[in-house]
Amino acid sequence: MNIDRLVFAFAGMMILLSLVLSQLHSPYWLALTAFVGLNMLQAAFTGFCPLAAILRKLGRPSGAAFE
Repeated sequence: MNIDRLVFAFAGMMILLSLVLSQLHSPYWLALTAFVGLNMLQAAFTGFCPLAAILRKLGRPSGAAFE
């Protein structure tokens, strides 16, 4: 799996996890959803994604979005 797919899968997993935790424990978990969404928004404009940088250093193949 390339970096792009891993980033999208991780973001989706974190959003779903925070939604479940907000229902089961505390609505403050929705702050994690907001953080992931804001990070995705800034990555769309700047092209910089912290997770993509980490995955690149770990040797994952890059995709088209985070080269």
